[in-house]
Parts: sequence; structure tokens; C-alpha cells
Amino acid sequence: MLFCGILLEKELNKIEKLRHKIDATDIQLVKLLNNRAGFADEIGKIKRKLKLPVYVPSREIDVIANVQATNPGPLSDQAISRLYERIIDESRRLEKENQDKRDLKGT
Repeated sequence: MLFCGILLEKELNKIEKLRHKIDATDIQLVKLLNNRAGFADEIGKIKRKLKLPVYVPSREIDVIANVQATNPGPLSDQAISRLYERIIDESRRLEKENQDKRDLKGT
């Protein structure tokens, strides 16, 4: 019975350590996603200045294909695709929101 208690405590400690790793990873992901959104916004500014289309479906297809090609798992390519579709949607929303703000300011 003592062995089961020690094993249980060891496994619970392992869970706690893994949760800390997840929390640290989440913090890094948020920073990286914000960096990505900032880069997308800058691209949007340049495209508007050059009168280029902001929405380019082929680019979004390329982004998803690129991340799928570098996906080592355990997430499936379909899961990666769904995540990136949401990331791209949010980047597009942010670009539009920031452009609307700039339009109101006249810049």
C-alpha cells in the first residue's frame, strides 16, 4: 500500500511539472502570436500604401501548407490547419481594425 502511495505522489508531481511546462509554453505562444499579428499588420500597411490587395487567398493556402509541412506531430495536419485558419482570421481582423482606425485619423 505504501508503494501505491509513493507511486501516486510521484505521478501527481509529474503532472504538476508538466502543467508548469504548459503554462510556460502558453506564455511563449502568446508572445509569438502577438509578434505574428504585428508583422501581418505591417504587411497590411505596406500593401495599402502600394494599392495591393490585402486579402490573398493563395498566400493563406501557402501558410497552411508550410506549417503542415513542418508539423512533426502529435497534432494532425488537420488540427494544424484549423488552428492556422483561426490565427489567419484574427490577423486579418486586426489588420482591418487597425486600418479603420488609421482611416478615421486620416493617415
